[in-house]
Parts: sequence; C-alpha cells; structure tokens
Amino acid sequence: MPAIIRVAVPEDAQRLPAIEISAAQAFRMIDGLSWLVESPPMSVEQHRQRIALSTCWVALDAENRPQGFLSAARHGNDLHIYELSVMHAVQGLGWGRRLVEAAKDYARANRLSFVTLTTFTSVPWNAPFYARLGFQIKATADLDQSLAALLSEEYQHGFAPGSRCAMAWPVA
Repeated sequence: MPAIIRVAVPEDAQRLPAIEISAAQAFRMIDGLSWLVESPPMSVEQHRQRIALSTCWVALDAENRPQGFLSAARHGNDLHIYELSVMHAVQGLGWGRRLVEAAKDYARANRLSFVTLTTFTSVPWNAPFYARLGFQIKATADLDQSLAALLSEEYQHGFAPGSRCAMAWPVA
C-alpha cells in the first residue's frame, strides 16, 4: 500500500529519531560511512522546531504510523531539506520520492526559488536519487553563503573532503 504523505504534527516528533536511526542502517555496508549507523539522530526538539514551521512531512503506513519523514526549513526564498529518512524495512517503495514531491509542492505553493540540500555524491540513494528527481549539483563557486556554510559544517563533523555536494531544484 502506498504511503499517505501529510504535514507532520507535534505528536510525530517522538517517532522521527527512530526512523532516522533505522534509515541509517543502509550505510552499514558502505566503506567509510558505516560510522553513520552510530551517529545520533536529530533531537526530538529539533524535529519539534521544524514541525512548528510546517516544513516537515511524514509518510504514514496503513496504520497511520510514520515510516518516513522529510525535515526542511526556509532560508530566504529557498527551502532547504535537512533530512530525508525512511524506515529501512520500507526503503525502495517510493516513499522518499513522495516526501520530496511534498517539499517541492510546498516550494511551488509558496513561490520559492529553489529546493536545496546537501548529500553524498557517490551513494546511490543520495545524489543520484536526487538527480533523478530533477535536482542539479551546484558547483562550489556557485554556492550561496548558506549552502557553503552547511557543507563546511558537514566536513567539520567528519565527512571526507569532496564526499558531499550541494544540490538544487529550481521551482520555476
């Protein structure tokens, strides 16, 4: 059964860290990235903050339980995706794509310029996945201050140099 996508509500916040932890299991088999499995997820408080902004969406199963989420925030005239996670057991069913489509719909409805994100360049369900959804890798020289700062912070937290990229989807 396809997931139902809706804007997250405060009651969802407690469930979202477990989804992120489950989703991270996919990194277990990737050399150099298995450490992500042990990394702490976003806090419940961070989730509550994004939920309060109405820029967090959840994918619900047949019992109305969140099985995936997309957490974003507006930066000027852009919507930045901070996290897309789907429970490991239901990955590959199109729920992540549908969550990204919800974020794109929000950006269209609010007449934003871009939907942006940072991601791994060579992990199949990262940059290649987003490219199939119309996102384009932004050259380092073309990054605005916000995206450049996000990438820099990620490298400071242990990601290998050059392993990450910024991507953007033009709303127009």
